Amino acid sequence: MPDYAAQRSNMVASQILANDVTDTRLLAAFAKIERERFVPGAKRALAYADAQVEIVPGRWLLDPRTFAKLLRLAEIFPEDKVLDVGCTAGYSTAVLSLIAGRVVGLEQDADLVRVASEAVRTLPAPNATVVQNSLPDGYGTAAPYDVIVIEGAIEAAPHALLAQLADGGRLVTIVRNEVQGHAVLYLNEQGRIGRRVAFDASAHVLAGFRQPAGFVF
Repeated sequence: MPDYAAQRSNMVASQILANDVTDTRLLAAFAKIERERFVPGAKRALAYADAQVEIVPGRWLLDPRTFAKLLRLAEIFPEDKVLDVGCTAGYSTAVLSLIAGRVVGLEQDADLVRVASEAVRTLPAPNATVVQNSLPDGYGTAAPYDVIVIEGAIEAAPHALLAQLADGGRLVTIVRNEVQGHAVLYLNEQGRIGRRVAFDASAHVLAGFRQPAGFVF
């Protein structure tokens, strides 16, 4: 039987800590949440690999390094309210529940909402919930958010999500231009949105976030 605890410890050391993610709260969260529980049984051998894992057709779990660096970029505080866009089976929501005050996991597929909700309930994570809505539209019912994390790449600017940021709120995602991708931090400062490119990253583009033909992002 695989030693998932050892694999998880190695993931934290070699993929996260080794890539300059040194925040002790982040490291503790990644060390605690059992990533294999959120991966289909046939793919559990890949749960701790330095790679994205397809959860259902067309939907992927970010690799640990990229996800950890996005969370570091977001600078999440213990009292923050976070919207986790594209939480798939709930792994990212589970990790976020250990470092934020409240987490709303967002999925648009009913089956994924059910799977993620059940997974989060078994943690337990009383500060986390999973809701259903269109990913590009976000979840205005619980807005504004201190942090929004998009679990995948985008080609089109996430205007509806940016409008759900609180003053001082941060949105982190991967912006992909053809085959290249970069992690980007958006910051809401009194209604004005700033944008900063942080590091190279790669991810699959989420449905609804593709750039319309003829437009330049």
